[in-house]
Amino acid sequence: MHPVLFHIGSILIPAYGALAALGVLLALFLAQRTARIVGVDAAQVWNLCVLALFAALVSQRLLLVLANWSDLRRHPSWLLGLGMIHHPLTGAVGALAGLGSAALYARWKRLSLLATADALAAPVALGLAFEQLGALLAGSGYGTDAGVRWAVTYTDPLAARWSGTPLGIPLHPVQAYAALAFLALSILLLVSLPLRRQQGDAFGLALLGMGAAVYITEFWRDPEGRGVLLGGALDGPQAAAVLLVLAGGLILLERKVTGQDLNSPTHSPEKRRKNGAPTVEGTQVKHGAAND
Repeated sequence: MHPVLFHIGSILIPAYGALAALGVLLALFLAQRTARIVGVDAAQVWNLCVLALFAALVSQRLLLVLANWSDLRRHPSWLLGLGMIHHPLTGAVGALAGLGSAALYARWKRLSLLATADALAAPVALGLAFEQLGALLAGSGYGTDAGVRWAVTYTDPLAARWSGTPLGIPLHPVQAYAALAFLALSILLLVSLPLRRQQGDAFGLALLGMGAAVYITEFWRDPEGRGVLLGGALDGPQAAAVLLVLAGGLILLERKVTGQDLNSPTHSPEKRRKNGAPTVEGTQVKHGAAND
């Protein structure tokens, strides 16, 4: 495939970084639309996303620096190449840092955590789809040996250098499988977002879908560097996928038991205006003079 998308003079533009960046931009713009659908301040959602991305990138680079400190001390120039290294552990650390910073920002700005999570569900799935397309071009998170017609074969030495990808061997394009799953999930979440019955429904569905996509596609990923659990029954990402599915199920169950129906008459804009409560758009009917 093509770990380098194109050259600008002596500067390399890596395919993984370019596709991931495109996914981030599209996700940010989509989040502006989904924020308005759920009634969350779109500007605050933009700030939250930028903060989460910054936290994820910084945490990933710090992890790589710590893991390679002895080599970097001898070769400081290697620091410039850390951004080309892809590993499941860096992805997990970045995701946790981004999620934690987003939650802290939401609480600081008094945003509804579940409503904000609903707004981010479809954009995050879209961003993951483009990230997996970049991984397909770069050879990151490559698949197992395949005897299928649609197998991919990597020949560029940079794929082996940056991602440890085996060269000259037909492999399952597992990144494409994951990209299609995340793209389908993003479309489903976007279509169903206005129809959700309680805050958190889209978020819970996203966790279920992402967990299922990760768990299934891991069967076709090479196990190198992904950890082994339960005597080889699960790898690290599959264990995380199980937790995602459980968390998504609990969120949906909790909201269906105790939540309020967003499509019920009591949550309609007309009923809320009559009761003097804020509408989804954030307007408020004043008491007193309006009722005299």
